Formats: sequence, structure tokens, C-alpha cells
Amino acid sequence: MLTNAPFTAEQCDETKPSCNQCAKSRRQCPGYKDEFDLMFRNETRATEKRAQRASKKTLLAAAARKQGTAEAESSTSARLAPPPTTTTTTITTTRRRSPFELAVIPAIQINTETQASCHFVSNFVLLPRQGSTRGFMDYLIPVMKNDPGASHLQFAFNACALASLGNRVSSIGTDFHERSFAEYVKALQATNAAIRDPKKSTSDSLLAAVLLLSMFENITATKNGEYAWGSHIDGAIQLARARGPNQLQSKVGLQLFIAVRIQLIIHALSSGEAPPMGVDWWFASAICDHLAARCQHLNLQTATLRAEVTSIMTSLARTPANTALILSLMRRAQALDADLAAWMAGLPPSWHHRPVHWQDQLPADESAFPGRVDAYPDFWIASVWNLARTARLICMSLAVRCAAWAVAPVDYRTTKEYAAAARTAGEMIGDILASVPYHLGWKGPTGGGGGQFACGEDHSMKGLAGYFLTWPLGCVIIQDYLTDAQRRWVVGRLKYIADDLGVKYAHILTQLQVRVPSMLIRRDGMMVQPYAMSHNFEKLLSDARRAAPTAGYAMNPLQQREAMQKQAYEQTRIELITRVTGVGVEESAQTVAKKWLSVS
Repeated sequence: MLTNAPFTAEQCDETKPSCNQCAKSRRQCPGYKDEFDLMFRNETRATEKRAQRASKKTLLAAAARKQGTAEAESSTSARLAPPPTTTTTTITTTRRRSPFELAVIPAIQINTETQASCHFVSNFVLLPRQGSTRGFMDYLIPVMKNDPGASHLQFAFNACALASLGNRVSSIGTDFHERSFAEYVKALQATNAAIRDPKKSTSDSLLAAVLLLSMFENITATKNGEYAWGSHIDGAIQLARARGPNQLQSKVGLQLFIAVRIQLIIHALSSGEAPPMGVDWWFASAICDHLAARCQHLNLQTATLRAEVTSIMTSLARTPANTALILSLMRRAQALDADLAAWMAGLPPSWHHRPVHWQDQLPADESAFPGRVDAYPDFWIASVWNLARTARLICMSLAVRCAAWAVAPVDYRTTKEYAAAARTAGEMIGDILASVPYHLGWKGPTGGGGGQFACGEDHSMKGLAGYFLTWPLGCVIIQDYLTDAQRRWVVGRLKYIADDLGVKYAHILTQLQVRVPSMLIRRDGMMVQPYAMSHNFEKLLSDARRAAPTAGYAMNPLQQREAMQKQAYEQTRIELITRVTGVGVEESAQTVAKKWLSVS
């Protein structure tokens, strides 16, 4: 009990939640700490004894009411007591246990596997809201319940659970790393055996196990060479294909199919590969939420276009016909971006995010980047928003790559496509950064948010929030349009996700040294070898000046560059004469410039 004046312990009548003496004297009495709080916060032994003594009357009275007599309590205590252990301090059955001991001792003897399972479910299994289809890995609960004999699924789940818990707590006394990898190896062996079994190869449990194996890679991998996530996603894609349309007839089968589709989107966008079976195959009769499905469809279209652009740019010669083809691809990228922008604008109010804070400067814990901080209805909706934003970043990168290919050797940064891309990319980057504090439990005026998890506290720090952020932050960190300050902050947040939330894959993203679209543009130019007559530079320039205008432009690339240089030169002349003569009117300055600095 805390007071504003000296107050001895004898004066306190130990009433909970506050003593009567404090109430009469109008003193502040915060009450007494709970025994569980004392146990798990490692309070000193003296503090624990004081707490037990303070609540002894209440606990004993409750025990007496429940069991009737002190003799019945003693008998029940002996019966419920766990067997003696070989620890340094052994509690024998000859001494009557207090209600505190009876309550706490069984709680702290939960085995590691059970703790790991609860931890994983409370961090990564997001349940859908009532009347909604929004969830993440919620298929695990019914699949594990309906197929308890699926060893491949149980091993994969154990591997993820042990790895996740090991990343979040001290491993003193327990080698989580070794145990999780042992379960991972068992899962791989059992999964390979299940694939060869005609009955098990199309089961829900097998596909769920492969998705868990891919999750294990995100939780544990810290180096590119160790990262096998893509191979597991390729396997999940092939399993989804082999399962056929029948998998969509059940709720769990549909959830698994959509989970594979989401992983496919990220895999296709990050690898530059087109989605297998085409875009429409992944959406035939596989719709749970039309708004999310529309966004995912646009993302797969973006992945397909990116693969097409890369393939064409590495094989085409620079001819007028091929330039026209490249410009048509540029317009497709711009149209996709417009569709994504329209999807964002057309979302209902239940999907809208809102600004809740403006951060003037970088806080000491770097929890928010200076600028806007947004809040969302839940993690799932926030992840769909960021999926759309990353698709727009990729569309802008494709548009700039195509423009650079078409106008070379003119600097692509002088084109209107680059200016438009810089504006859009800057906006998308700002929106993604503004969503990060919400995901990571920001302790600002509105606190953090999230959703309904299978167990545990919904508003505690969740590994799933960090997992959802790895793709958008990984896409942002390689952008040319990111400022140095923004890049440092993103690196810091990725390290936080890896070290504090246990999604170790985030460490790999901090090591990326790629910059887009600039590096891709340079590679495109080197692969295509656009200057076939570079050995005869004079003839190259002569032919370039006489070339027909590029489709969609008034001049050919060289004429456009020379016009821009002339314009810049004229502007410099005007500024020079204005300073020398003091003439402030532009027309007068141009007249003087023609007289004083005439050129042929």
C-alpha cells in the first residue's frame, strides 16, 4: 500500500482491493499484486511472502468454503499434489499445500511443446470475424482436428511452434533451434512419404503441412542461401493444381487454395516469374471476399506483365516496330496502375484507414517515421491495402523501364513517365510507412490494433503483424524513390521484426543492395545491346538525327534530347543577361541576349 504520509503495516486491515483505513483517511491505495504476477515477474522472496500473508485469509476462506473442512482440504491437497521431483527444493506430501501452491505449481509445469503450440497459435492464427471471411491460417484448427493421425502436419506444426517460441524467449535450458530443426527434418520426410501416397497426396493436411514448412522458412532463415521458401511455394502450387476443382467444395479446401494463391502472388512478384496456369485459373470459383479477390487478381496481372516485359527486353533488337511494342507494354502498366487506384478509391467505409497522429520528429524508439500515422480496421485489411500499394510500385517501375528503353539514349529521368512514377511511388511509400506503427503495436494516442487470434491477448505484439509487413517493406527498401532517412528507418523496423517478433526472414531483406528501376534499366540496356553501330559513332548520330519520331512522340529520341539541351542553354543565357543588365522582363532579356550572345 502506497500513501502520501508514513503509514505502518499494522494499521492496514488488508481488505482487497483497497484497505478500509486508506479509504477513511482518503489515501491512495493501489491494492495488492496478484500471486501470478509475483511469480512470473520474479519478485523477491520477501515480497512474495508479504503478498501471500496479505491474501492468506481470503485464500484460506475460499478453500474452506469449497472443500468444507480443514481435514478435507488436507486430503484433497495430498491427492492433487504432483509427484515429487528431483529439484533442489522438494515439496513433500506430508506438508499441507497452500491454495497458492496448488494453483501455481501445476501452471508452471506446462511442457515446452504445449507452450510453443499456444504461442504459435496466438501469434499467427488469425480467426475471421463473425460474418466475415477474413482470417489467416485459420484452416489449421479444423485440419488438425479432423486428421489427428497426419504426422507430416504435426511435425511441421511443431517445427514452426518451437522455432517461433525460441525466437521470442530466452533459450537458456532449452535448445529451441535444435529441436525445431529436428521436427522440420521429420516433417520433410513425412511429407515426402505422403506425396507418394495416392490417398494422402490430395489431402488437406498435406497442403497445410507444406504451407507450414514455408512459414518455417520465414521464421528461421537469416541468409539467402538458407532460404527455401520458394521451393515450398512451388510445391504448394503443384499440390493445389493436382487437387483439382473438388478442393473448392469444402470451406477448408477453399481457405487452403486462397492461402496458396496469396503466397503465389508474392512469389511471382518477387521472382519476376509469371504465375503457373495463368491468372484466371486461380480465380475460377475461388472467391471468398470479392474486394480482396479483385486486388489479388490485379496483383497476378502485374506479375504476368512484369515477366512479359523482362522477357521481351532481353531478346528484342532496337527497331521502330519493337519500340512500338515496348510502348504498348508501358501503356498496359499505366492502365494496371489506374485499375489499382480505382480499386482503392472504390473501397467501402469498412475498409478505410484513417490518420490518427502526426509525428513531428523521429521518436527515441523509432516506432513511427515522421509524418502521418494510420490506423486500420484489422491486420488483414491493412495487408490487402499494402498488397495493392506494392503492385502500384511495380507498375510504375515497369512504366519507367519501358520509357527508358524507348527514349534511349535520352536520360529517362527527363520523361513525363518518370515524373508520374516518382509522384505515385512517393505516395505509396508514404502510405506503407504510415501503416507500420499500427502493425507493430505503436504506443501512441490510439495504441496498436490487430484482430481476433485463436488464443492469447489480441492486443499484444503479434508475429503475424511483422510477417505481413515483410513483403511491403522488402518492396519499399529497394526503391530508387526512397530517401536515405526512410531507408534507415525501414532497415530498423525490419531488424525489429526479425529480432523482437521472431520473423527472421526480415534480416535477409535488410541485406538487399538492389535499386529499382535504375538497376533494371541498366541491365535492360546491357542485355539488348541497343547500339549495334557503336563502332561508327558519326554514322550512328547521323542516322539518329534522321530517324522517324518515336510512336507517341513528336520527335525521335536524339532530336528530343537536343531540343532539351537547347532549351536549357537558352534559359541559362536569359538568366545571365538578366543579372548583367538588370532587365527584369523576360522578353527584354531575350532581346538583349540575341544581340550580345548571338550564335549560329
